[in-house]
Amino acid sequence: MSSNKKQSIFTTGRINSTLRKFLHSEASGGLLLMAVAAVGLAVANSPFAPTYFSLMKSYIGPLSVQHWVNDALMAIFFLMVGLEIKREMLDGQLSSWPRRILPGVAALGGMMMPAAIYVFFNINDPAATRGWAIPTATDIAFALGVLSLLGPRVPVTLKVFLTALAIIDDLGAVVIIALFYTADINLWALAGAALVFLNLCLFSRIKVVALWPYLMLGAVLWFFVLKSGVHATIAGVLLALTVPIKLTPGTPEANQDVSPLHKLEHALHRPVSFIVIPIFGFVNAGVSFSGLSPSVILEPLTLGIGLGLVLGKLIGVLGSVFLLVKAGIVEMPGSASWAQTFGVSLLCGIGFTMSLFVALLAFDDPVMQDRAKLGILAGSIIAGIAGYFILRFAPRRQGRQYADVIE
Repeated sequence: MSSNKKQSIFTTGRINSTLRKFLHSEASGGLLLMAVAAVGLAVANSPFAPTYFSLMKSYIGPLSVQHWVNDALMAIFFLMVGLEIKREMLDGQLSSWPRRILPGVAALGGMMMPAAIYVFFNINDPAATRGWAIPTATDIAFALGVLSLLGPRVPVTLKVFLTALAIIDDLGAVVIIALFYTADINLWALAGAALVFLNLCLFSRIKVVALWPYLMLGAVLWFFVLKSGVHATIAGVLLALTVPIKLTPGTPEANQDVSPLHKLEHALHRPVSFIVIPIFGFVNAGVSFSGLSPSVILEPLTLGIGLGLVLGKLIGVLGSVFLLVKAGIVEMPGSASWAQTFGVSLLCGIGFTMSLFVALLAFDDPVMQDRAKLGILAGSIIAGIAGYFILRFAPRRQGRQYADVIE
């Protein structure tokens, strides 16, 4: 591959206004999530703790408050994740294989290394080993929230790189949840879910552009998936895959700005960023430190998650970028220095939302859940603070500000 055709896809000049708005909104949501998580942690260690934990376990209909949040509200989050993945794969920063190489390989490395570190510490405990996927996730809202505090010190190209990496990371998390964290299967419910999904695919095939049929059948799909034993949030991703990204060619509205997928994604973005995810953070960040000794942080489960997020993500992401660049396969993201890439790789270790979600699926034991939450909080905080200060003082790359893109 000649030097003028190496890919450096993350260029300032090609970032459209929609992506800029997306990055700005995600950053704001991340800052809110930080605040809400801190409040949840404080309440769980205050005189209001009994009320807090009692409320989480109280039932509304067939599910507890915590299950309504984790199984129903988070299905909306996964719907938005699915829409983002589909849009980026078909019509965005991941729309061609050259554009997928750098964030794709970095995301893969950033999932494998944390899992390996976790398993290394917990290999002798089969129950704990089930949590191997906990440190593999990156919380895009938190990470972009930290980047927003740094302003123009971080090139936009690195923000796009982080966004693309996190989207691929989310896709990996969806696959992991579907394959490894599924309970006993109810075949009748699974058949019902399959039938509903086929009807959704038919709607997409015949170019149904109204959103309400998809949303109505999506609710039915969620019910069947919930009863099937597959985690209910997968219904959100399945629904997203069927929402059309373009209208029928030749119609007056046949453009991406008014396609069903774009309209639904736009409608969900603020509610998910500013309502769904903060509620999830408040409900699940509460860890009581009562009766816990400082030595808990050095237990294999907690330590494996913490080091997996901090060191595993750093080694996996930065190592992948280094190997690809040095092999001449890709170029560095435009305007980014190695020090800045180091800092962004550390920010990938902020695994709050998805890591907490996987921890709740991996462990039924509340004690193990609390150990996992401590590891997630410790690792995410260390990765966030270290990444912030490295990016705060990192020298900027001199020279070319733009790079060619392989279409």
